[in-house]
Amino acid sequence: MKRNILKLTVGLFLLVVGGMSVKAQTDSINVVTTAVPFLRISPDARAGGMGDLGVATSPDANSPFWNLAKVPFAQKNFSIGLTYTPWLKDLGLNDVYLLALSGYYKLDEEAALAASVRYFSLGNIQFTDGSGNDFGSGRPREFGVDVGYTRKLSDKIGLGVALRYIHSNLAGNLAQTGTTYKPGNAVAGDLSFFYSGLNEAGQGWNFGATLTNLGMKIGYTNDATQKDYIPANLSIGTTYTKAFDDANKISFGLDLHKLLVPTPPKWTGNSSVDSGLVADYRNKSVVSSWFSSFGDAPNGFKEEMKEFQVSVGAEYAYNDQFFFRAGYFYEDKTKGNRKYFTVGLGVKYNVFGLNFSYLVPSGSGVNRNPLSNTLRFGLIFDLDDLGAAAE
Repeated sequence: MKRNILKLTVGLFLLVVGGMSVKAQTDSINVVTTAVPFLRISPDARAGGMGDLGVATSPDANSPFWNLAKVPFAQKNFSIGLTYTPWLKDLGLNDVYLLALSGYYKLDEEAALAASVRYFSLGNIQFTDGSGNDFGSGRPREFGVDVGYTRKLSDKIGLGVALRYIHSNLAGNLAQTGTTYKPGNAVAGDLSFFYSGLNEAGQGWNFGATLTNLGMKIGYTNDATQKDYIPANLSIGTTYTKAFDDANKISFGLDLHKLLVPTPPKWTGNSSVDSGLVADYRNKSVVSSWFSSFGDAPNGFKEEMKEFQVSVGAEYAYNDQFFFRAGYFYEDKTKGNRKYFTVGLGVKYNVFGLNFSYLVPSGSGVNRNPLSNTLRFGLIFDLDDLGAAAE
């Protein structure tokens, strides 16, 4: 049997980048791929309505997914968020989805603890070899569990650190041709920074930066040379909020994202040369790959700049109870070709909040986004510390 696990991993990434058929050996298309691509799916319906904007937006229960350092600036002491994201709903699939749970608890005015869980179900998969022989079925699934601590360094600056455990079970314990596949496990960490420049009226600039999924490679066999990179990522973002009066506010924002993962080499067509390139690519250490990812694109600086993804979005808030959102996400056509508009709505009443987002259909055929025509929704419960409330 050909490497089912590798085929499935690559297939999952292609779903994330819009189902695009990628050939790394061409000059024009060279997508940076990783294992566990579910960590790159937006787990938040609010951000999903703003083109996946979230690094420097106002803090809420889903902040640990985007920028943990925002949490100490939250108005509530305790908050929980739950988001359900159907995957490939446009194709009639009902058992492929991302479920995300996140929350934080403020220890005091300066510090907070946070935790989150992402669970990705891929439904039922039929395993076959290259000749189409049946090797049974399975239910691939992946999840990530995070815990974090964040603290204010001043009235305007916050820092956060989180630890993440990643479990990826794509083929169970499937065995074939002397190779036994197993679930992959990895540990990673996040570092985050947030600057809040809002004045007393809630107007001004916010800035944020995060380094996420900084951790070990993940493997699905006992062969140490076959381990894959996880999606280490650099994100920087800013938002500006204009307060017209006490009831009306509007925010505009921009996020930039860059995978800290080596760019696949440029294939020559010579098997002996290409095998050496593959070995060099796989054997690069994780830490060195974070730094070299800024200058290893085969076509130089021009290609390197194409590896940045862009999110732009806006949110209008009325009386901090009704929210209208819109956004756009851009990725270069040679690096995945994800391009889509989003819209979203939110309503908040007392401690209860409800968010919806919709990805406006884009592309066709293999370029069609897995979230096209999909409505995502999330719940948020904002609670105050019971002890403080009693006082």
